[in-house]
Amino acid sequence: MSSLLSRRFFLRLTGALVSPGMIPAAGSWPPSLDHILLGAADLEAGVAYIEKESGVRVAGGGSHPGAGTRNALLSLGTERYLEIIAPDPQQGGAHSPRLMELADLKQPRLVGWAVHTKDIEAIARRLREAKIPAEGPNDGSRLRPNGKVLHWRTLVLRDNHAGLLPFFIEWGTGTVHPSMDAPSGCKLASFEVQSQEDAQLRELFQKMRIEVTVRPGPGLLRAPIAGLRGEFELTS
Repeated sequence: MSSLLSRRFFLRLTGALVSPGMIPAAGSWPPSLDHILLGAADLEAGVAYIEKESGVRVAGGGSHPGAGTRNALLSLGTERYLEIIAPDPQQGGAHSPRLMELADLKQPRLVGWAVHTKDIEAIARRLREAKIPAEGPNDGSRLRPNGKVLHWRTLVLRDNHAGLLPFFIEWGTGTVHPSMDAPSGCKLASFEVQSQEDAQLRELFQKMRIEVTVRPGPGLLRAPIAGLRGEFELTS
């Protein structure tokens, strides 16, 4: 009986030391995670890479007018998906820091992630109150191959710590979430952030009310995915 009581005391003690919501259980991901972005210098190369790893052929999503990029999509479960993003050769006149970053990639890798919200204005107010500089909300859209247009609004942090911090997205009313009709067959197994500044990032995530696992380590995103050919891992 004494050992049982000691065990219960230990569990209560450790539970009190860990802030609720700050460190999700192992094998988990942020509940608000919307999508992860896999950058590639060439879209077809990125598509081939994911097909080889997962056994699933992703579908073309469309282009981002004015941004110089286009994408392809893979569902990772309900309201979660993988976006392969690459330069769009049909938009030769577009220039942006993101476009240059993608063009210089030697192999596909994670370049960012997004969390969804139904009230992006409230997120903007929260960031201002926390003195976290951000730009937006800004309207965005993309023409799909089927002729339909997706609409959204985004809020982007001015300092996303080299992609370790996400941006926020609110999907337009009536817009079908990309995870609903993108090719299926894969599931996100877990998602975490690693950084040598892990304590600072945990504080920022807490201020933004984002539940995500943050571990000490090299600055990278880590996303194991269960596919038709077993589990594979994407990192930044």
